[in-house]
Amino acid sequence: MKPQITVITLLTNDVPRMTRFYRDVLGFPTIVDSEEYVEFENSGVRLSLCSKQLMAANTNDHPSYSEALKGQALELCFPCDSPEEVQLAYEKIIANDGTAIKEPTLMPWGHTAAFFADPEGNIHSIYAE
Repeated sequence: MKPQITVITLLTNDVPRMTRFYRDVLGFPTIVDSEEYVEFENSGVRLSLCSKQLMAANTNDHPSYSEALKGQALELCFPCDSPEEVQLAYEKIIANDGTAIKEPTLMPWGHTAAFFADPEGNIHSIYAE
């Protein structure tokens, strides 16, 4: 095994809804688009969505795929070119099925960052250096 991450897969109960959000709101073009698995075009690490049902079926119906999640498990961070772009992107996300977590703010480390949740509650950030 190489100590390298090549794919990040978000498990979901609603692949079509999450696909619309990541494709239409965040702007990721799809390169694989099926009912239970979607993969997005991205430079570097691949980003995909997979239904919890499909993952469970492929792991001998391990019970963890049907248990409710507790707490934040990961955060994806999306770069912007400027603080103004952070503001515009945040407004678009919130107007299109994203949930407001924290408005754009100048952080102590010098970035302007905003936090939002996707349609299933995963909290992510957008930022500009």
